Amino acid sequence: MTQVQVFPSINIPVPLDAIYRRLGYRKGTTNIDDHKREEIERHIDYATSLISLKGAGLRVPLRDVTPHRVIFATGAEIESDKLARFLKGCEEALLIGATAGGAVMDAIRGDTEGGDMTRGVVVDAVASEMADAAIDWIVGFFNRLLTREQASLTKGRFSAGYGDFLLEKQRMVYDLLELDRIGVKINENFILMPEKSVTAIVGIHA
Repeated sequence: MTQVQVFPSINIPVPLDAIYRRLGYRKGTTNIDDHKREEIERHIDYATSLISLKGAGLRVPLRDVTPHRVIFATGAEIESDKLARFLKGCEEALLIGATAGGAVMDAIRGDTEGGDMTRGVVVDAVASEMADAAIDWIVGFFNRLLTREQASLTKGRFSAGYGDFLLEKQRMVYDLLELDRIGVKINENFILMPEKSVTAIVGIHA
């Protein structure tokens, strides 16, 4: 197993189209007047000024993948039919995690409690999409490295809490990724804190 690759600062373009989709706007079907667009983009700028994207990635060899269970070389196991199907034929898995940081969550809470719901909704959308985009960036980083080994990552990703991949397994992913190193904590309900933090598993095909 390799060492955890920590990304203390991830700089990516703001995914404007994804943010607008999350806010319910559809290109070509939803009309936004200039005043509304200016307001939204002002809130987006505010959100991005608070976001500090960080992440981590770790390649973990797979000892065995059965129809109902994934067994990692570390000895850790995940019982999940869906994850097992997703990783079938893979020799390794890539664990990834990213966070938008705590400052943006403080701002969302402040807007919600202070009554500025419009800005709060926009900031929330920006933080969610930026965290997802950071995961995509990490996937791209490892894909470029794997190309040199004539290997590649599976399309899509799988996260704890989806299907039969129980949320409690987030603790295992959290520990292996050493997410405390990028300021992420995990509570007794296996929720990552700050809230706009995400983890995922991707398969590696040789």
